[in-house]
Amino acid sequence: MILAIPFPVIDPILIEIGPLAIRWYALAYVAGILGCWYVVKRLAATWPGAPDAHTIDDLVVWVTFGIILGGRLGYVLFYKPGYYLDNPAEILAVWQGGMSYHGGMLGVIGAVLLFARQRKIPLLTLGDAVACAVPIGLFFGRLANFINGELWGRVSDVPWAMVFPHAGPLPRHPSQLYEAGLEGVLLLAVMLAVWRFTGARHRAGFLTGVYLAGYGGLRAFVELFREPDAHLGFLFAGATMGQLLSAPMIAIGVWLMLRAKPVDAPSPARAKGPATKR
Repeated sequence: MILAIPFPVIDPILIEIGPLAIRWYALAYVAGILGCWYVVKRLAATWPGAPDAHTIDDLVVWVTFGIILGGRLGYVLFYKPGYYLDNPAEILAVWQGGMSYHGGMLGVIGAVLLFARQRKIPLLTLGDAVACAVPIGLFFGRLANFINGELWGRVSDVPWAMVFPHAGPLPRHPSQLYEAGLEGVLLLAVMLAVWRFTGARHRAGFLTGVYLAGYGGLRAFVELFREPDAHLGFLFAGATMGQLLSAPMIAIGVWLMLRAKPVDAPSPARAKGPATKR
């Protein structure tokens, strides 16, 4: 008989008042965005060339839209293009679930790029500031996946394996917790350590590269324990979709670190950026 830790069943809905339901998953997004907002503002206060606090406040709105739009479209295009091609009206049904991290990342990159161009802020400097805080959102997001009992791991006999409610009778790796610990806690610690104890903050693009390569490598590793999506299975050379999407992240991250150049002086955008109407 295989022993397994009982899955701690938690209602995905925290509060339900009539037709209004507040879910843990939605709160995870809110907590992640607010946590990133706080960290970026704290780091930017002592970061040469980083935007000021009011500019970061405005950036949060752009990034939030990037997360939602990119995450949803990424799921539609990367994971179920055929289904949504036949059912286009369901693309907007985000309450039914279906968000892609890699799509959300592309949405954030697009939002940061457009914001930097609109405010005339150095793109890589802004990207570095955002990259340092992103693991906070990943941490809360993976905890929400665990509470929902979704994105479970492969069948395993490790002592901490769990039987997930919708994954059959066999115990599995709690891969959501692996991701929360590695992509969230560990990656955040690495990003802040590199920022604090090296001169990386003075080399535009280096921290963005650390994040991309770090997340890509950790995600590819965790995919060894995570059950592939049932409708996709294993793809090219036995790799999962998550591993294939992470490979270019690693390559781009290494390239950014190798090409990062020192920033000699703060950007004038910090002092002369457009005034914000309030």
